[in-house]
Amino acid sequence: MCGIVGILGREPVAEQLVDSLKRLEYRGYDSAGVATLEGKHLARRRAEGKLKNLEKRLEAE
Repeated sequence: MCGIVGILGREPVAEQLVDSLKRLEYRGYDSAGVATLEGKHLARRRAEGKLKNLEKRLEAE
């Protein structure tokens, strides 16, 4: 099953995206990711497994 969340804004939204994905966590999944626009570049960050793995990856950046 999948869940998709979108946020449009001028401020950094990665943290808000992860919070929104947490609300969908009950659906089950094998990976998670976020895509954000950084200037003219689309930055994708993905991680296999639980949402915690994605959070750790985002915190490391």
